[in-house]
Amino acid sequence: MNKFLEIKSLSKSFLDHEEKINVLSKINLDLKSNSLIALTGPSGSGKSTLIHLLSLLDTPDSGSLFLDGSEDLFKMSDSKKTFYRKENISMVFQNFNLINDLTAIENVMLPSLYLNNNKTESYERAKNLLDTVGLSNRQNHLPKELSGGEQQRVALARSLINKPKIILADEPTGSLDKKNADMICDYLLSFKNKNNLIIFATHNRSLVNKCDLELTISDGTVKSA
Repeated sequence: MNKFLEIKSLSKSFLDHEEKINVLSKINLDLKSNSLIALTGPSGSGKSTLIHLLSLLDTPDSGSLFLDGSEDLFKMSDSKKTFYRKENISMVFQNFNLINDLTAIENVMLPSLYLNNNKTESYERAKNLLDTVGLSNRQNHLPKELSGGEQQRVALARSLINKPKIILADEPTGSLDKKNADMICDYLLSFKNKNNLIIFATHNRSLVNKCDLELTISDGTVKSA
C-alpha cells in the first residue's frame, strides 16, 4: 500500500481525579491518499482526541506521525507545527467556526491570506470553491444570513483553500438534517484526490457506508471495520 499518513505507536492519556485514563494505546496505522475515511466509535472513545492529535492541536504521550514523507510532525517545534498546519492540514468543525463579521467569501479566503498569498488570487480561488459547493450567489452574505447547511459548505470550502494534504472533520454533519448531511458527505467524496486524505468522525451510518474505509475506536485501539 502507498503510505501517505503513517501513525506509529501513538498513545494518549488523561488524568481524571488523579486516575490515569488511557484514551489511545499504541495506535499504528498506514493510510493512503485519495481516500475518504470514517472514524467511528461510541461517545468518549477517543475520536475527537485522535482528530486533534492528527491536526497537531494536541500532543501525544508517545508516538510518531508522518504525512507524505514529512519528518516526524510531533517532534517539530511549536512554531514549525503552526506553519506546517496552516499549509498542510485543515479542520472542519461540527459548529462551523465561521467568523461572524466576515462574509462567506472572506471566511473562505482567510487561511490563504494567513499564508500571505496574493489577495486577488485568494479571492478568485475562494470564489471558485464557493461556486463548487453551490454558493456562488451567497458569497457576500454573513454567516447569520446562511442556513446551517450553507454555513457548513462555506466551512468546507474554507478547508480547501490552501489545498491541504489532510482534511480532518469532527462530526461535520452532526448539526445538519439528512439532506444536508448527505450533501456534505458527497462534497467530501468529490474533493478527495491523489494528493490528499480526508478523515471524518461520525455516528452517521449512512455516511459511513459511502466511505472508502471505516476505522473504529474501541478500548484505546483502532481497527478497520
